[in-house]
Amino acid sequence: MNLIKSTGTFGFYTIISRILGYLRDILIAIFLGTSFIADAFFVAFRIPNTFRRLFSEGTFNAAFVPSYTSELNKGKLRSKQFADQIFNLLFLGLLFFVLIIELFMPVFVSLIAPGFVGDVKKVELAINLTRIIFPFLMFICLASFFSAILNSHNKFAAASAAPIILNLVLIGILFFGKSLGDKVVFYLSYGVSIAGLLQLIFLYIFVKKFYSIKLIFKFKISYPVKIFFKKLLPSIFSSGVTQINILIGTIIASFQASAVSYLYYADRIYQINLAIAGIAIGVVILPQLSKYVQLKKKDKITLIQNKALELSMFLSLPATIALIVGSEEIISALFGYGSFNVESVTNSAKALYFFALGLPAFALIKVFSSFFFANHDTKTPFLISLISVILNISVSLYYFREIGFIIIPIATSISSWFNSIVLLIFLKKEKLFSFNQIFLIKLIKTIFASIIMGFIFRYIILSFENQLAYSYDLKLFYLILSVILGLISYLLIAFFIKAFNSKDLKLKY
Repeated sequence: MNLIKSTGTFGFYTIISRILGYLRDILIAIFLGTSFIADAFFVAFRIPNTFRRLFSEGTFNAAFVPSYTSELNKGKLRSKQFADQIFNLLFLGLLFFVLIIELFMPVFVSLIAPGFVGDVKKVELAINLTRIIFPFLMFICLASFFSAILNSHNKFAAASAAPIILNLVLIGILFFGKSLGDKVVFYLSYGVSIAGLLQLIFLYIFVKKFYSIKLIFKFKISYPVKIFFKKLLPSIFSSGVTQINILIGTIIASFQASAVSYLYYADRIYQINLAIAGIAIGVVILPQLSKYVQLKKKDKITLIQNKALELSMFLSLPATIALIVGSEEIISALFGYGSFNVESVTNSAKALYFFALGLPAFALIKVFSSFFFANHDTKTPFLISLISVILNISVSLYYFREIGFIIIPIATSISSWFNSIVLLIFLKKEKLFSFNQIFLIKLIKTIFASIIMGFIFRYIILSFENQLAYSYDLKLFYLILSVILGLISYLLIAFFIKAFNSKDLKLKY
Protein backbone atom coordinates (compact mmCIF):
# COMPACT_ATOMS: atom_id res chain seq x y z
CA MET A 1 0.00 0.00 0.00
CA ASN A 2 1.18 3.51 -0.85
CA LEU A 3 -0.10 5.83 1.91
CA ILE A 4 -0.01 9.04 -0.14
CA LYS A 5 -1.50 7.39 -3.25
CA SER A 6 -4.32 5.74 -1.26
CA THR A 7 -4.98 8.90 0.73
CA GLY A 8 -4.87 10.84 -2.54
CA THR A 9 -7.51 8.55 -4.09
CA PHE A 10 -9.75 8.83 -1.03
CA GLY A 11 -9.05 12.55 -0.79
CA PHE A 12 -9.73 13.23 -4.50
CA TYR A 13 -13.26 11.83 -4.41
CA THR A 14 -13.83 13.40 -1.01
CA ILE A 15 -12.81 16.84 -2.34
CA ILE A 16 -15.16 16.39 -5.33
CA SER A 17 -17.93 15.50 -2.91
CA ARG A 18 -17.16 18.47 -0.64
CA ILE A 19 -17.00 20.90 -3.59
CA LEU A 20 -20.40 19.66 -4.73
CA GLY A 21 -21.50 19.90 -1.10
CA TYR A 22 -20.39 23.52 -1.11
CA LEU A 23 -22.37 24.18 -4.29
CA ARG A 24 -25.35 22.53 -2.61
CA ASP A 25 -24.94 24.71 0.47
CA ILE A 26 -24.54 27.94 -1.44
CA LEU A 27 -27.82 27.17 -3.22
CA ILE A 28 -29.44 26.43 0.15
CA ALA A 29 -28.01 29.71 1.49
CA ILE A 30 -29.47 31.60 -1.48
CA PHE A 31 -32.96 30.10 -1.16
CA LEU A 32 -33.19 29.61 2.62
CA GLY A 33 -30.49 31.83 4.18
CA THR A 34 -30.61 31.55 7.98
CA SER A 35 -34.42 31.64 8.23
CA PHE A 36 -36.56 29.45 10.51
CA ILE A 37 -37.12 27.17 7.48
CA ALA A 38 -33.33 26.74 7.17
CA ASP A 39 -33.04 26.02 10.91
CA ALA A 40 -35.79 23.37 10.67
CA PHE A 41 -34.16 21.70 7.65
CA PHE A 42 -30.68 21.71 9.19
CA VAL A 43 -31.98 20.11 12.38
CA ALA A 44 -33.84 17.47 10.34
CA PHE A 45 -30.76 16.86 8.19
CA ARG A 46 -28.27 17.02 11.07
CA ILE A 47 -29.42 13.80 12.79
CA PRO A 48 -29.16 11.31 9.90
CA ASN A 49 -26.17 13.24 8.54
CA THR A 50 -24.43 12.90 11.91
CA PHE A 51 -25.09 9.15 11.81
CA ARG A 52 -23.73 9.13 8.25
CA ARG A 53 -20.52 10.74 9.47
CA LEU A 54 -20.38 8.49 12.53
CA PHE A 55 -20.74 5.34 10.42
CA SER A 56 -19.17 6.18 7.07
CA GLU A 57 -16.23 8.41 8.03
CA GLY A 58 -14.09 5.75 9.65
CA THR A 59 -15.98 4.90 12.82
CA PHE A 60 -17.70 1.74 11.54
CA ASN A 61 -14.34 0.80 9.98
CA ALA A 62 -12.70 1.13 13.37
CA ALA A 63 -14.57 -1.87 14.78
CA PHE A 64 -15.19 -3.79 11.56
CA VAL A 65 -11.87 -3.73 9.66
CA PRO A 66 -9.61 -5.28 12.36
CA SER A 67 -12.20 -8.00 13.08
CA TYR A 68 -12.96 -8.71 9.41
CA THR A 69 -9.22 -8.75 8.56
CA SER A 70 -8.64 -11.33 11.32
CA GLU A 71 -11.43 -13.54 9.94
CA LEU A 72 -10.17 -13.04 6.37
CA ASN A 73 -6.77 -14.37 7.39
CA LYS A 74 -8.52 -17.53 8.62
CA GLY A 75 -10.24 -18.10 5.26
CA LYS A 76 -12.91 -16.67 2.94
CA LEU A 77 -15.66 -18.84 4.45
CA ARG A 78 -14.99 -17.48 7.96
CA SER A 79 -15.02 -13.88 6.71
CA LYS A 80 -18.25 -14.51 4.74
CA GLN A 81 -20.03 -15.97 7.77
CA PHE A 82 -18.83 -13.07 9.91
CA ALA A 83 -20.00 -10.47 7.36
CA ASP A 84 -23.40 -12.19 6.92
CA GLN A 85 -24.14 -12.07 10.64
CA ILE A 86 -23.07 -8.43 10.92
CA PHE A 87 -25.19 -7.39 7.92
CA ASN A 88 -28.32 -9.16 9.13
CA LEU A 89 -28.05 -7.80 12.66
CA LEU A 90 -27.48 -4.29 11.28
CA PHE A 91 -30.41 -4.59 8.87
CA LEU A 92 -32.89 -5.72 11.51
CA GLY A 93 -31.59 -3.33 14.18
CA LEU A 94 -31.68 -0.29 11.88
CA LEU A 95 -35.13 -1.17 10.53
CA PHE A 96 -36.54 -1.42 14.06
CA PHE A 97 -34.79 1.80 15.16
CA VAL A 98 -36.06 3.84 12.19
CA LEU A 99 -39.64 2.60 12.67
CA ILE A 100 -39.61 3.47 16.39
CA ILE A 101 -38.23 6.98 15.76
CA GLU A 102 -40.78 7.58 12.98
CA LEU A 103 -43.60 6.69 15.41
CA PHE A 104 -42.27 8.94 18.17
CA MET A 105 -40.89 11.75 16.01
CA PRO A 106 -42.46 14.66 17.99
CA VAL A 107 -40.70 13.48 21.15
CA PHE A 108 -37.47 12.88 19.23
CA VAL A 109 -37.44 16.39 17.68
CA SER A 110 -38.15 17.99 21.06
CA LEU A 111 -35.05 16.20 22.39
CA ILE A 112 -32.69 17.16 19.54
CA ALA A 113 -33.99 20.74 19.19
CA PRO A 114 -35.47 21.74 22.56
CA GLY A 115 -35.18 25.40 21.64
CA PHE A 116 -37.81 24.89 18.91
CA VAL A 117 -40.53 23.73 21.33
CA GLY A 118 -41.92 27.20 21.97
CA ASP A 119 -42.31 27.89 18.23
CA VAL A 120 -45.20 25.73 16.97
CA LYS A 121 -44.60 26.52 13.29
CA LYS A 122 -40.90 25.71 13.45
CA VAL A 123 -41.28 22.51 15.46
CA GLU A 124 -44.04 21.15 13.18
CA LEU A 125 -41.89 21.77 10.13
CA ALA A 126 -38.89 20.10 11.81
CA ILE A 127 -41.01 17.02 12.68
CA ASN A 128 -42.34 16.67 9.12
CA LEU A 129 -38.91 17.11 7.53
CA THR A 130 -37.18 14.71 9.94
CA ARG A 131 -39.82 12.04 9.22
CA ILE A 132 -39.09 12.30 5.51
CA ILE A 133 -35.28 12.31 5.90
CA PHE A 134 -34.90 9.66 8.62
CA PRO A 135 -34.93 6.52 6.36
CA PHE A 136 -31.65 7.90 4.96
CA LEU A 137 -30.05 6.75 8.21
CA MET A 138 -30.79 3.08 7.49
CA PHE A 139 -29.60 3.24 3.89
CA ILE A 140 -26.38 5.06 4.72
CA CYS A 141 -25.43 2.81 7.64
CA LEU A 142 -25.82 -0.28 5.45
CA ALA A 143 -23.83 1.49 2.73
CA SER A 144 -21.09 2.05 5.33
CA PHE A 145 -21.00 -1.71 5.90
CA PHE A 146 -20.25 -2.23 2.19
CA SER A 147 -17.64 0.56 2.33
CA ALA A 148 -15.90 -1.16 5.27
CA ILE A 149 -15.62 -4.41 3.30
CA LEU A 150 -14.14 -2.55 0.32
CA ASN A 151 -11.69 -0.70 2.60
CA SER A 152 -10.65 -4.01 4.20
CA HIS A 153 -9.52 -5.11 0.73
CA ASN A 154 -7.66 -1.77 0.26
CA LYS A 155 -10.28 -0.53 -2.22
CA PHE A 156 -11.01 3.11 -1.34
CA ALA A 157 -12.29 4.76 -4.53
CA ALA A 158 -15.95 3.62 -4.60
CA ALA A 159 -16.46 4.16 -0.87
CA SER A 160 -15.09 7.72 -1.01
CA ALA A 161 -17.02 8.52 -4.22
CA ALA A 162 -20.44 7.36 -2.92
CA PRO A 163 -21.30 10.62 -1.02
CA ILE A 164 -21.13 12.48 -4.35
CA ILE A 165 -24.54 10.98 -5.16
CA LEU A 166 -26.24 12.83 -2.28
CA ASN A 167 -24.86 16.19 -3.40
CA LEU A 168 -25.79 15.62 -7.06
CA VAL A 169 -29.38 14.76 -6.13
CA LEU A 170 -29.78 17.81 -3.86
CA ILE A 171 -28.13 20.16 -6.36
CA GLY A 172 -30.51 18.86 -9.04
CA ILE A 173 -33.48 19.73 -6.81
CA LEU A 174 -32.08 23.15 -5.85
CA PHE A 175 -31.74 24.19 -9.50
CA PHE A 176 -35.54 24.29 -9.47
CA GLY A 177 -35.54 26.09 -6.10
CA LYS A 178 -36.99 29.35 -7.39
CA SER A 179 -40.07 27.69 -8.88
CA LEU A 180 -40.56 25.42 -5.83
CA GLY A 181 -40.60 28.31 -3.30
CA ASP A 182 -40.86 27.30 0.38
CA LYS A 183 -41.76 23.74 -0.66
CA VAL A 184 -38.14 23.25 -1.74
CA VAL A 185 -37.32 21.98 1.79
CA PHE A 186 -39.74 19.07 1.35
CA TYR A 187 -38.25 18.15 -2.02
CA LEU A 188 -34.78 18.36 -0.48
CA SER A 189 -35.86 16.06 2.34
CA TYR A 190 -37.22 13.43 -0.07
CA GLY A 191 -34.02 13.85 -2.09
CA VAL A 192 -31.88 12.98 0.95
CA SER A 193 -33.65 9.63 1.47
CA ILE A 194 -33.61 8.77 -2.24
CA ALA A 195 -29.90 9.57 -2.41
CA GLY A 196 -29.25 7.24 0.54
CA LEU A 197 -30.89 4.36 -1.33
CA LEU A 198 -28.92 5.16 -4.50
CA GLN A 199 -25.64 5.14 -2.52
CA LEU A 200 -26.50 1.72 -1.10
CA ILE A 201 -27.15 0.31 -4.59
CA PHE A 202 -24.01 1.98 -6.00
CA LEU A 203 -21.73 0.44 -3.36
CA TYR A 204 -23.31 -3.01 -3.64
CA ILE A 205 -22.36 -3.09 -7.34
CA PHE A 206 -18.68 -2.73 -6.31
CA VAL A 207 -18.74 -4.92 -3.20
CA LYS A 208 -20.26 -7.95 -5.01
CA LYS A 209 -16.73 -8.98 -6.03
CA PHE A 210 -15.91 -9.56 -2.35
CA TYR A 211 -19.29 -10.11 -0.69
CA SER A 212 -22.90 -10.86 -1.65
CA ILE A 213 -25.93 -10.30 0.60
CA LYS A 214 -27.52 -13.31 2.25
CA LEU A 215 -30.56 -12.48 4.40
CA ILE A 216 -30.73 -14.88 7.35
CA PHE A 217 -33.41 -14.45 9.99
CA LYS A 218 -32.39 -17.54 11.95
CA PHE A 219 -28.77 -17.30 12.94
CA LYS A 220 -26.47 -17.96 15.83
CA ILE A 221 -24.34 -15.05 16.99
CA SER A 222 -20.72 -16.22 16.87
CA TYR A 223 -17.97 -15.15 19.26
CA PRO A 224 -16.24 -12.83 16.71
CA VAL A 225 -19.59 -11.09 16.09
CA LYS A 226 -20.14 -10.61 19.82
CA ILE A 227 -16.65 -9.09 20.07
CA PHE A 228 -17.40 -6.82 17.09
CA PHE A 229 -20.59 -5.40 18.60
CA LYS A 230 -18.83 -5.03 21.93
CA LYS A 231 -16.28 -2.80 20.15
CA LEU A 232 -18.76 -1.01 17.86
CA LEU A 233 -20.44 1.40 20.28
CA PRO A 234 -17.17 2.57 21.88
CA SER A 235 -15.59 3.00 18.42
CA ILE A 236 -18.54 5.05 17.13
CA PHE A 237 -18.40 7.27 20.18
CA SER A 238 -14.61 7.70 20.27
CA SER A 239 -13.90 8.07 16.55
CA GLY A 240 -17.01 10.19 16.02
CA VAL A 241 -16.49 12.43 19.05
CA THR A 242 -16.12 15.56 16.89
CA GLN A 243 -19.49 14.88 15.25
CA ILE A 244 -21.08 14.13 18.64
CA ASN A 245 -19.77 17.43 20.00
CA ILE A 246 -21.19 19.27 16.98
CA LEU A 247 -24.54 17.51 17.43
CA ILE A 248 -24.62 18.57 21.07
CA GLY A 249 -23.74 22.08 19.93
CA THR A 250 -26.71 22.03 17.55
CA ILE A 251 -29.05 21.04 20.37
CA ILE A 252 -27.80 23.90 22.57
CA ALA A 253 -27.77 26.36 19.63
CA SER A 254 -31.46 25.68 18.93
CA PHE A 255 -32.24 28.08 21.82
CA GLN A 256 -30.86 31.02 19.80
CA ALA A 257 -32.47 32.18 16.54
CA SER A 258 -30.41 31.35 13.42
CA ALA A 259 -27.55 29.90 15.51
CA VAL A 260 -28.05 26.40 14.08
CA SER A 261 -27.53 27.81 10.59
CA TYR A 262 -24.41 29.79 11.57
CA LEU A 263 -22.80 26.64 12.97
CA TYR A 264 -23.88 24.56 9.98
CA TYR A 265 -22.22 26.83 7.40
CA ALA A 266 -19.00 27.13 9.46
CA ASP A 267 -18.95 23.36 9.97
CA ARG A 268 -19.21 22.75 6.23
CA ILE A 269 -15.98 24.63 5.51
CA TYR A 270 -13.53 23.14 8.01
CA GLN A 271 -14.94 19.66 7.37
CA ILE A 272 -13.42 19.80 3.87
CA ASN A 273 -9.89 19.69 5.29
CA LEU A 274 -10.77 17.32 8.12
CA ALA A 275 -12.08 14.81 5.58
CA ILE A 276 -8.57 14.48 4.14
CA ALA A 277 -6.22 15.35 7.02
CA GLY A 278 -8.01 13.11 9.53
CA ILE A 279 -10.74 10.88 8.14
CA ALA A 280 -9.04 9.79 4.89
CA ILE A 281 -5.72 9.02 6.59
CA GLY A 282 -7.42 7.16 9.46
CA VAL A 283 -9.47 5.03 7.05
CA VAL A 284 -6.54 4.29 4.72
CA ILE A 285 -3.99 3.20 7.35
CA LEU A 286 -6.33 1.00 9.42
CA PRO A 287 -6.38 -2.18 7.26
CA GLN A 288 -2.58 -2.24 6.80
CA LEU A 289 -1.90 -1.23 10.40
CA SER A 290 -4.24 -3.99 11.67
CA LYS A 291 -2.39 -6.49 9.50
CA TYR A 292 1.05 -5.50 10.84
CA VAL A 293 -0.20 -5.47 14.44
CA GLN A 294 -1.40 -9.05 13.98
CA LEU A 295 1.94 -10.02 12.38
CA LYS A 296 3.81 -8.08 15.14
CA LYS A 297 5.98 -6.14 12.67
CA LYS A 298 7.03 -3.30 14.95
CA ASP A 299 9.19 -1.40 12.42
CA LYS A 300 6.34 -1.30 9.88
CA ILE A 301 3.87 -0.17 12.56
CA THR A 302 6.14 2.71 13.67
CA LEU A 303 6.77 3.77 10.06
CA ILE A 304 3.06 3.87 9.12
CA GLN A 305 2.07 5.68 12.33
CA ASN A 306 4.69 8.43 11.96
CA LYS A 307 4.07 8.92 8.23
CA ALA A 308 0.31 9.11 8.85
CA LEU A 309 0.84 11.73 11.56
CA GLU A 310 3.31 13.63 9.38
CA LEU A 311 0.83 13.76 6.46
CA SER A 312 -2.03 14.75 8.78
CA MET A 313 -0.12 17.75 10.14
CA PHE A 314 1.18 18.69 6.68
CA LEU A 315 -2.45 19.00 5.51
CA SER A 316 -4.19 20.40 8.60
CA LEU A 317 -1.77 23.07 9.90
CA PRO A 318 -1.77 25.34 6.80
CA ALA A 319 -5.56 24.97 6.52
CA THR A 320 -5.92 26.02 10.17
CA ILE A 321 -3.90 29.19 9.66
CA ALA A 322 -5.70 30.04 6.40
CA LEU A 323 -9.14 29.66 8.04
CA ILE A 324 -8.10 31.80 11.01
CA VAL A 325 -6.58 34.52 8.82
CA GLY A 326 -9.42 34.70 6.28
CA SER A 327 -12.53 33.38 8.06
CA GLU A 328 -14.78 36.33 7.20
CA GLU A 329 -13.65 36.60 3.58
CA ILE A 330 -14.07 32.84 3.10
CA ILE A 331 -17.63 32.78 4.50
CA SER A 332 -18.59 35.90 2.53
CA ALA A 333 -17.23 34.61 -0.78
CA LEU A 334 -18.71 31.13 -0.35
CA PHE A 335 -22.15 31.90 1.08
CA GLY A 336 -22.69 35.69 1.00
CA TYR A 337 -25.47 35.79 -1.57
CA GLY A 338 -29.25 36.17 -1.65
CA SER A 339 -30.86 35.60 1.76
CA PHE A 340 -27.45 35.13 3.41
CA ASN A 341 -26.93 38.71 4.67
CA VAL A 342 -23.97 40.55 6.26
CA GLU A 343 -25.01 39.53 9.80
CA SER A 344 -25.10 35.88 8.72
CA VAL A 345 -21.59 36.23 7.25
CA THR A 346 -20.20 37.84 10.42
CA ASN A 347 -21.67 35.26 12.80
CA SER A 348 -20.78 32.23 10.64
CA ALA A 349 -17.22 33.62 10.28
CA LYS A 350 -16.88 33.86 14.08
CA ALA A 351 -17.92 30.22 14.38
CA LEU A 352 -15.47 29.20 11.63
CA TYR A 353 -12.60 31.06 13.35
CA PHE A 354 -13.02 29.10 16.59
CA PHE A 355 -13.67 25.78 14.82
CA ALA A 356 -10.43 26.35 12.90
CA LEU A 357 -8.46 26.58 16.17
CA GLY A 358 -9.42 22.96 16.83
CA LEU A 359 -8.86 21.62 13.30
CA PRO A 360 -5.44 19.96 13.98
CA ALA A 361 -6.94 18.36 17.10
CA PHE A 362 -9.93 17.03 15.13
CA ALA A 363 -7.48 15.41 12.67
CA LEU A 364 -5.24 14.03 15.45
CA ILE A 365 -8.22 12.36 17.15
CA LYS A 366 -8.97 10.43 13.94
CA VAL A 367 -5.36 9.34 13.47
CA PHE A 368 -4.57 8.55 17.13
CA SER A 369 -7.85 6.61 17.52
CA SER A 370 -6.91 4.40 14.55
CA PHE A 371 -3.72 3.39 16.41
CA PHE A 372 -5.88 2.05 19.26
CA PHE A 373 -8.40 0.43 16.89
CA ALA A 374 -5.66 -1.47 15.02
CA ASN A 375 -4.78 -3.02 18.39
CA HIS A 376 -8.45 -4.00 18.96
CA ASP A 377 -8.72 -1.41 21.74
CA THR A 378 -11.87 0.71 21.49
CA LYS A 379 -12.37 1.06 25.24
CA THR A 380 -9.53 3.54 25.95
CA PRO A 381 -10.47 6.10 23.25
CA PHE A 382 -14.12 5.66 24.24
CA LEU A 383 -13.47 6.64 27.87
CA ILE A 384 -11.29 9.60 26.83
CA SER A 385 -13.95 10.75 24.37
CA LEU A 386 -16.64 10.46 27.02
CA ILE A 387 -14.73 12.83 29.31
CA SER A 388 -14.16 15.13 26.33
CA VAL A 389 -17.90 15.29 25.56
CA ILE A 390 -18.71 16.01 29.22
CA LEU A 391 -16.15 18.84 29.14
CA ASN A 392 -17.71 20.21 25.94
CA ILE A 393 -21.24 20.15 27.36
CA SER A 394 -20.14 21.74 30.65
CA VAL A 395 -18.31 24.63 28.99
CA SER A 396 -21.10 25.20 26.44
CA LEU A 397 -23.91 25.26 28.98
CA TYR A 398 -22.01 27.36 31.52
CA TYR A 399 -21.20 30.19 29.09
CA PHE A 400 -24.12 29.95 26.60
CA ARG A 401 -26.34 32.51 28.33
CA GLU A 402 -23.45 34.92 28.67
CA ILE A 403 -21.93 34.86 25.15
CA GLY A 404 -24.43 32.87 23.05
CA PHE A 405 -23.78 30.42 20.22
CA ILE A 406 -20.09 31.32 19.82
CA ILE A 407 -19.24 29.27 22.93
CA ILE A 408 -20.15 26.12 21.00
CA PRO A 409 -17.20 26.15 18.54
CA ILE A 410 -14.93 27.37 21.37
CA ALA A 411 -15.98 24.47 23.62
CA THR A 412 -15.70 21.99 20.72
CA SER A 413 -12.10 23.07 20.03
CA ILE A 414 -11.11 23.04 23.72
CA SER A 415 -12.55 19.56 24.29
CA SER A 416 -10.95 18.26 21.08
CA TRP A 417 -7.47 19.44 22.07
CA PHE A 418 -8.01 17.82 25.47
CA ASN A 419 -9.08 14.59 23.72
CA SER A 420 -6.11 14.47 21.33
CA ILE A 421 -3.52 15.22 24.03
CA VAL A 422 -4.89 12.56 26.40
CA LEU A 423 -5.04 10.02 23.53
CA LEU A 424 -1.33 10.66 22.88
CA ILE A 425 -0.49 10.28 26.59
CA PHE A 426 -2.24 6.89 26.75
CA LEU A 427 -0.67 5.73 23.46
CA LYS A 428 2.74 6.45 24.92
CA LYS A 429 1.84 4.92 28.27
CA GLU A 430 0.63 1.66 26.67
CA LYS A 431 3.63 1.66 24.28
CA LEU A 432 1.41 1.62 21.20
CA PHE A 433 3.18 4.55 19.56
CA SER A 434 6.56 6.28 19.53
CA PHE A 435 7.77 9.33 17.64
CA ASN A 436 10.71 8.92 15.33
CA GLN A 437 13.29 11.67 14.84
CA ILE A 438 12.23 12.36 11.24
CA PHE A 439 8.66 13.22 12.30
CA LEU A 440 9.72 15.83 14.85
CA ILE A 441 12.02 17.55 12.32
CA LYS A 442 9.27 17.50 9.65
CA LEU A 443 6.72 18.90 12.15
CA ILE A 444 8.93 21.93 12.93
CA LYS A 445 9.41 22.56 9.21
CA THR A 446 5.66 22.21 8.54
CA ILE A 447 4.82 24.71 11.30
CA PHE A 448 7.36 27.17 9.87
CA ALA A 449 6.02 26.78 6.29
CA SER A 450 2.42 27.19 7.53
CA ILE A 451 3.20 30.41 9.44
CA ILE A 452 4.98 32.00 6.45
CA MET A 453 2.09 30.95 4.20
CA GLY A 454 -0.29 32.60 6.69
CA PHE A 455 1.45 35.97 6.30
CA ILE A 456 1.42 35.62 2.50
CA PHE A 457 -2.25 34.62 2.45
CA ARG A 458 -3.18 37.59 4.64
CA TYR A 459 -1.27 39.94 2.33
CA ILE A 460 -3.12 38.50 -0.70
CA ILE A 461 -6.51 38.93 1.02
CA LEU A 462 -5.72 42.56 1.90
CA SER A 463 -4.63 43.18 -1.69
CA PHE A 464 -8.04 41.94 -2.87
CA GLU A 465 -9.93 43.74 -0.10
CA ASN A 466 -12.36 45.50 -2.46
CA GLN A 467 -12.88 42.41 -4.64
CA LEU A 468 -13.65 40.26 -1.56
CA ALA A 469 -16.19 42.73 -0.13
CA TYR A 470 -19.70 41.35 0.53
CA SER A 471 -21.27 43.51 -2.19
CA TYR A 472 -18.84 42.42 -4.94
CA ASP A 473 -20.45 39.89 -7.31
CA LEU A 474 -17.25 38.09 -8.38
CA LYS A 475 -15.79 37.67 -4.88
CA LEU A 476 -15.74 33.87 -5.19
CA PHE A 477 -13.30 34.09 -8.12
CA TYR A 478 -10.91 36.22 -6.05
CA LEU A 479 -11.20 33.86 -3.07
CA ILE A 480 -10.28 30.89 -5.26
CA LEU A 481 -7.37 32.86 -6.72
CA SER A 482 -6.20 33.80 -3.19
CA VAL A 483 -6.39 30.18 -2.02
CA ILE A 484 -4.47 28.92 -5.07
CA LEU A 485 -1.72 31.53 -4.57
CA GLY A 486 -1.56 30.69 -0.83
CA LEU A 487 -1.37 26.95 -1.59
CA ILE A 488 1.39 27.42 -4.17
CA SER A 489 3.40 29.52 -1.70
CA TYR A 490 3.00 26.83 0.99
CA LEU A 491 4.09 23.99 -1.29
CA LEU A 492 7.09 25.96 -2.58
CA ILE A 493 8.23 26.84 0.97
CA ALA A 494 7.63 23.25 2.14
CA PHE A 495 9.61 21.86 -0.80
CA PHE A 496 12.45 24.38 -0.35
CA ILE A 497 12.93 23.64 3.38
CA LYS A 498 12.25 19.90 2.81
CA ALA A 499 9.13 19.74 4.97
CA PHE A 500 7.85 17.42 2.24
CA ASN A 501 9.94 14.59 0.78
CA SER A 502 9.19 13.63 -2.84
CA LYS A 503 10.45 10.07 -2.13
CA ASP A 504 7.34 9.50 0.03
CA LEU A 505 5.22 9.58 -3.14
CA LYS A 506 6.65 6.20 -4.14
CA LEU A 507 7.14 4.69 -0.69
CA LYS A 508 5.27 1.43 -0.02
CA TYR A 509 3.97 0.60 3.47
